[in-house]
Amino acid sequence: MNYRERIRALREDNDYTQTYIASILNVGQRTYADYELGKTRIPVESLIRLAEFYNVDMNYITGLNNTITPFPK
Repeated sequence: MNYRERIRALREDNDYTQTYIASILNVGQRTYADYELGKTRIPVESLIRLAEFYNVDMNYITGLNNTITPFPK
């Protein structure tokens, strides 16, 4: 699973809208939708923010592993 699929799955598993997650990242809904569709590369800072928000480590959110471990404090 790549990061686009992972951020979508995390959002849907938590019943969040694209608009809500976009507000967390301070971007528009269309921009966030483009992240999930792979039309626009998501900035590293946004990936870090999402990992922190969902409390998962970066290896999980980027698809490097399938084991959920908490975001390091």
